[in-house]
Amino acid sequence: MSDEFYRERRLPPYVFAEVNAMKARERAAGSDIIDFGMGNPDLPTPKHIVEKLKEVADNPNAHGYSLSRGIPGLRKAQAGYYQRRFGVELDPETEIITTIGSKEGLANLAQAITAPGDVILVPNPSYPIHPYGFVIAGAALWQIPKVPGVDFMQQLERAVKHASPKPVALVLNYPCNPTTEVVGLDFYAEVVDFCRRHNIWILSDLAYCEIYFDGNPPPSILQVPGAKDIAVEFTSMSKTYSMAGWRIGFAAGNKTLIKALARIKSYLDYGAFTPIQVAATAALNGPQDCVAETRQIYKERRDVLISGLHEAGWMAPPPPATMFVWAEIPPQYKALGSLGFSKLLLKEAEVAVAPGIGFGEYGDTHVRIAMVENKQRIRQAMRNIKQFLSEDPEKHIASLANEQKV
Repeated sequence: MSDEFYRERRLPPYVFAEVNAMKARERAAGSDIIDFGMGNPDLPTPKHIVEKLKEVADNPNAHGYSLSRGIPGLRKAQAGYYQRRFGVELDPETEIITTIGSKEGLANLAQAITAPGDVILVPNPSYPIHPYGFVIAGAALWQIPKVPGVDFMQQLERAVKHASPKPVALVLNYPCNPTTEVVGLDFYAEVVDFCRRHNIWILSDLAYCEIYFDGNPPPSILQVPGAKDIAVEFTSMSKTYSMAGWRIGFAAGNKTLIKALARIKSYLDYGAFTPIQVAATAALNGPQDCVAETRQIYKERRDVLISGLHEAGWMAPPPPATMFVWAEIPPQYKALGSLGFSKLLLKEAEVAVAPGIGFGEYGDTHVRIAMVENKQRIRQAMRNIKQFLSEDPEKHIASLANEQKV
C-alpha cells in the first residue's frame, strides 16, 4: 500500500520547507535571524476594524454558521470598492463572492472549472497556488516564461497553436508576486481580446493592487470593456488592511465563473466567521487613510532596503509595487542556484529570503525579499549582507558544501 497518494505525487517538494527548517535550526542555536522569507504582514490591523470584530463577536447570535457566498453587506461593500477604485459596476448578487482568502478562492475555482487533462496557461515564475491549484485539480500546465526578452503575447499565440487540447484558462497576477511587475490597461485589453477570440477564461489575481509606490494605481482587468464576458478577478484584505490571518478575499467578474465557484464552495464551507465578515465590511466602507499609511510604510522600507542592497553592491531594482523585492543572485553566487544561495545567506548573514525556485524554474536566478521587518531591522540585515558580500565567496561556497555533506 502506497504512503503517497495521487495528488501528493503531482506536487513537487516544497522548497521553502528546507529554508524554514534551516531557519529553525539556526534560531535554536542562538542566531538572530532577520526573516524576509514569507510575505506575512507585520503591521497591525487598523484599530477600527479590530474594534468592529470585537463588537460583533460579543453578540451570541453571531456565532452560528455564516453564508458561503459571503454576507450581503460585505458583497455590497466590495461592489462599492470596485466602483470607487476602478469605475467598475458589479452586481453583488451574481458577480461577487466572498472567499476565505484569495488562495482558497483560486484553488476552489480551479476545482470547479477543470477536467482531468485540461491545459491551463500559467506564468513562470508565479505564486505557487496559481499553477498548483490546477495541478491538484488534475490539469496539465502550459507555463509561460516571465523573463526578460520573452514576449508574453507571442507565448500565448504559441500555446494556442501547439497545446493539445486547447487551453481552457489563463492565470494572470499583476502586481506580480514574486517579480513585482506591473502592467497597464493596454496590456489587459490585448490579453482580453486574445482570450475572447480563443474562448479562454482569465483568472486575474489582484491581491497587491493597493501596495504601489510610484503614483500610478494598478488597474483592474475588469476595467477593459467586455472583460466580464471571460474574466474573474481575485482580491484580498490580507495586505491592504494587514488582515492576513483573518482569511478574507473576493472573486469578482464573470457570472458563470462566480456561479461555478459558489456551487463548489456551497459543498465545502459555510463562509468565514460572521464577525470577521462584518469587520471586513467596516474596513471597506470606513476611512481609508490606514491604507495610505500602510502604503507609505512599505515605500519607506523599500527605499531603505534597496539603498542598503546597492551599498552592498547588490544592484536589485526597486519594486514599483507589492511588499517584495525580486533580486537577482549576485554573480559570484549564481552557480549555487536560489536554494543554495538562500541557505548560504541564512547561515552567513543571518538573513532569511525565499528562493526563487519555489515560484518556478524560471525563478531560480532570483530570491524574493519580503519587506516584513521594520526599518531598523532592515538596516541591520543590510549591514550583515554587506559584510557577507565583501568576503571571499569561495570560502563561503566551500563551507556550504561541507555542511551539506554532513
